[in-house]
Amino acid sequence: MNKEITLEQLASYETAFDGDRANRIAMDAATKNGVNNAAVRFENAREMRHTFNISLEQGDITNQKQSGRCWMFAALNTMRFRIIKKLGVKTFELSQNYALFFDKLEKSNYFLESILETLNEPTAGRLVTYLLSGPLGDGGQWDMFANLVEKYGVVPKEVMPETAASSSTREVIGYLTEKLREFACTLRTAYQNGASMEELRAKKDDMMQTIYNMLCISLGKPPVKFDFEVKTPNGFVRDLGITPQSFFKKYVDMDLSQYISLINAPTADKPYGKTYTVAFLGNVAEGRPVKYLNLPIEALKAAAIAQMKDGLPVWFGCDVGKRSVRDGGVMDLNALDLETLFNTEFTMDKAQRLDYGQSLMTHAMVFQGVNIDDNGKPNRWRVENSWGKDAGVDGYYIMSDAWFDEYMYQVVVDKKYLTEEQRKALEQEPITLQPWDPMGSLASVR
Repeated sequence: MNKEITLEQLASYETAFDGDRANRIAMDAATKNGVNNAAVRFENAREMRHTFNISLEQGDITNQKQSGRCWMFAALNTMRFRIIKKLGVKTFELSQNYALFFDKLEKSNYFLESILETLNEPTAGRLVTYLLSGPLGDGGQWDMFANLVEKYGVVPKEVMPETAASSSTREVIGYLTEKLREFACTLRTAYQNGASMEELRAKKDDMMQTIYNMLCISLGKPPVKFDFEVKTPNGFVRDLGITPQSFFKKYVDMDLSQYISLINAPTADKPYGKTYTVAFLGNVAEGRPVKYLNLPIEALKAAAIAQMKDGLPVWFGCDVGKRSVRDGGVMDLNALDLETLFNTEFTMDKAQRLDYGQSLMTHAMVFQGVNIDDNGKPNRWRVENSWGKDAGVDGYYIMSDAWFDEYMYQVVVDKKYLTEEQRKALEQEPITLQPWDPMGSLASVR
């Protein structure tokens, strides 16, 4: 056989294509409507119903707009749930812009510290190249958000509302990234010219002032104290001069140290029952590192269901774009009949998709319910998204249990919902994964 594609081969491909009338129908449908719309199964609507026998009630749906802050929105949605229940209000929203400000500030510092840690690595080497590829993107992990909240607290949305830059982060991230790469060049060049670590850290302090200034200009200055006032069914609440940290403790009242990340990574290099972390993955330099406990998929389901039965939502991370219909809010392996449309099978399993770069965690959302069948097994999951009320059904998605098996990678639960064996496994020192491992992916889909 030839290495190249010959004209004779092209002609044979065309003849074979034209020989199957289904190809013509598929081509007309896909070129007019798009691949996913052409592949949507009519029957899926009756199979995936938005009814659940465990269903939590949340406030108005949130909208991350043109930003990759899904992980922040999802985490804050689990926290505002507690405020809504505590105050008895219909809806409430915490400031995503406040969290964004400090995430960008802390990620900038974390990046510059990583540059100082790798001064002896070649600039063109894989590690430094990786660090420079994305100094402070929008994405994140649960432990990274927990670090922000433990250090800076949270505030109501009206205390630090959205800005043009927070709702559409591309511009400000671009300019911050440009400065951070410039700063990395400055630090590495100074080191090569004999600068001491003390001198380099002095330079870093000046650099961080520049980053702080750019963030204030783009996002506004974050409050140190604020007045909290809200009308509730039980009366008017007034809390004057409260700090963000005190507000979190008083109104959210969530012990973040008890919440842990369970992952499902069925690859040969990550045995179940072991804990993992990822090198150079973080935001707060002095904060706790990202840590996962890898378990079979059924263990993730059991823990998530147990927490929802106790009346609390569940943060999770998945590969949202796979086998999903955005407009209808459906994540289901049977939502799209791509095999019939393309007349081919897609055969990789979950481990192979991870190993070969076909899938990883891309988006974070919140479980607000689940439907349990007569055999005590979940068959569909209620998902609160952060793409506004026009995405899905009033902002909510439905996930089949089979989709959960294939494209769910992480759930965050209170560790009291683990078995004794799982809690013991959690105490192990984590195995450190390479920075580019798929389990180091950040939830950032907009």
